[in-house]
Amino acid sequence: MAQQAALIIPKVAPKGRDVGFALGIVAILSILFLPIPPFLIDMGLAFSIAFSVLILMVSLWIQRPLEFSSFPTILLISTMVRLALNIATTRVILSHGHEGHGAAGGVISGFASLVMSGDFVIGLIVFLILITVNFIVITKGATRIAEVGARFTLDAIPGKQMSIDADLSAGLIDEKEAQRRRRELEEESSFYGAMDGASKFVRGDAIAGLIITAINIFGGIIIGYLRHGMPIGEAADVFVKLSVGDGLVSQIPALIVSLAAGLLVSRGGTAGSTDQAVVGQLGGYPKALMVASGLIILLAVVPGLPFLPFAVLGGGMAFLSWLVPRQIEAANAARRAEEAAKVQQTKEGEQDSVKSVLKTAEIELLLGKQVSTRLLGAHQELAFRVGKMRRKFAGQYGLVIPEIKVSDDISIPDKAYHIRIHGTTIASNTVRVGEVLVVTGGGRRPSVPGDEIREPAFGMPAVSILETFTEDLKREGFHPIDNVSVVLTHLSEVIRNNLPHLLSYKDVKVLIERLDPEYRKLADEICTSHMSYSGLQAVLKLLLAERVSIRNLHLILEAVAELAPHVRKTEQIVEHVRVRMSQQLCGDLADNGVLRVLRLGNKWDMVFHQALKRDAKGEVVEFDIDPRHLEEFSEQATKVIREHLDRGMPFVLVSSPESRSYVRMIIERLFATLPVLSHVELAKGLEIKIIGSIS
Repeated sequence: MAQQAALIIPKVAPKGRDVGFALGIVAILSILFLPIPPFLIDMGLAFSIAFSVLILMVSLWIQRPLEFSSFPTILLISTMVRLALNIATTRVILSHGHEGHGAAGGVISGFASLVMSGDFVIGLIVFLILITVNFIVITKGATRIAEVGARFTLDAIPGKQMSIDADLSAGLIDEKEAQRRRRELEEESSFYGAMDGASKFVRGDAIAGLIITAINIFGGIIIGYLRHGMPIGEAADVFVKLSVGDGLVSQIPALIVSLAAGLLVSRGGTAGSTDQAVVGQLGGYPKALMVASGLIILLAVVPGLPFLPFAVLGGGMAFLSWLVPRQIEAANAARRAEEAAKVQQTKEGEQDSVKSVLKTAEIELLLGKQVSTRLLGAHQELAFRVGKMRRKFAGQYGLVIPEIKVSDDISIPDKAYHIRIHGTTIASNTVRVGEVLVVTGGGRRPSVPGDEIREPAFGMPAVSILETFTEDLKREGFHPIDNVSVVLTHLSEVIRNNLPHLLSYKDVKVLIERLDPEYRKLADEICTSHMSYSGLQAVLKLLLAERVSIRNLHLILEAVAELAPHVRKTEQIVEHVRVRMSQQLCGDLADNGVLRVLRLGNKWDMVFHQALKRDAKGEVVEFDIDPRHLEEFSEQATKVIREHLDRGMPFVLVSSPESRSYVRMIIERLFATLPVLSHVELAKGLEIKIIGSIS
């Protein structure tokens, strides 16, 4: 905006311009007191008309009213020029009017003969009409708009200032942008305040023109009749023509400047030049043009009205109603193409930029050359199943995982694939291209030949067999798994194991924004008074680390709100949340309404209880277990859990509430996917089936 305004008035004036401008103001003031010859009066009147036309053209083409912020000053100067010329012409008319119609110069004489058509009564009527239009219509309306605009602009300053400060505090803008907005706000308030006062110049100029013309008429007739002995009729003819001609020459520039002021203050907040604001909005509604054209054509056929003018106008508007939609569509297509080109250019610039190297995909699946070629035919299926996987995670865990980037990488083996999280390779495997996988779990093997391997996602025993035996495997009752399913299952399990790392601070804010207003307010209260949003993020991460869904975020917030005012440790808050969500926990882990439970034996309950060290208040401050007990527990737990896992039935491990998190800490290193619950987390009304104990 400042640069555009600089196109009108440069901030740094060339050398000598300030002196020339000051001399011009002095010359205007000199005209008020010094007599000037008719030739200079003609030059001054021509300058006044040209100056007013220039002001009108600038007000038409500026994009925003603030770009013409010097308008009040220019308005004052133009008004002083016209008043000074009025005084000079009054002096000449009263002094030399008896010499004839050319006594006041060629401009006044020319306007008098052109507008009056030789009859001063016509000129007087035209002059009065111009005065009426300028004074009552244009000036009065512009004055009112300027007054209201100034009032509302000044009233809105505190709110706009607060909005700028809020955007700056939220990080939406930087300090430089905030300073620019504040400066623009100051300029806007100053401009509308100055326009409110400047509109009074135009109104006063119209009144002064009327008074000066009346003085010239009556004063000239009296001087011509008494001083120069002119007949009263001749004196009236000469002095009325000269006075009205002078009034017309003064009122035409005044009318032009008044129109410019009205256009400027009536623009309001509309951006773009005046033709864009007016023509663009009037012609931007083809249906309105069509209805208007129908009405005009109807008037053309009404008896008594001329057919040709209405028919031409109606036909032209109908043509525009057909043409405008096509022009709008073409403009929209061109704009979309331009935006797409800018986006593409930005992407290419980012690819060539060093900054693009610093950006890493949150989840990335890298394929070797042969694997990529093999899966290329199933690319659409791969993309569809990846999208389906993301929707499944969103519904199951209440978290929208990031986009999964699938790409080739020549740096890895041809038959391998790597899974990366935040740029770090978390898992990798080799794909047996052209073979299918049959998971046996250590049970019955297929009769067809194959290699025994481990399934990559869960590490279960499996057999890799050529694809040509797929139908034979199905007839034997096996379910062969293709290469795409093997890769995606492995990817899904890796993502499930790394859910805490995928929950970002931004994700937490998005999840809260999706809640109902009451729960958003509850989250703000929690994170303002008792913990930070980062603390809430840590609670959600600990839940996801044990594969606890956060889809019922409103229940989690209620549970956190109950304990957060009294407890600062995140682990204690998480345990309380788990108890409150016991119905969801057990419901997700139960199989057809039955929850199979593997108990922690009495011996190990006692060992873990004794390993908990407490402070004077009875709170657990340390977990100190004997290494021999830890080793023995790991051996027994591995043996018992492995036996139940081989049976293929889902179950959970149950311990005491105080030791649950520490039991989980040990078990997750042996069996990462085995859920560990406490006794108080077993939901009411659920069928519990004890399948054994670690003892």
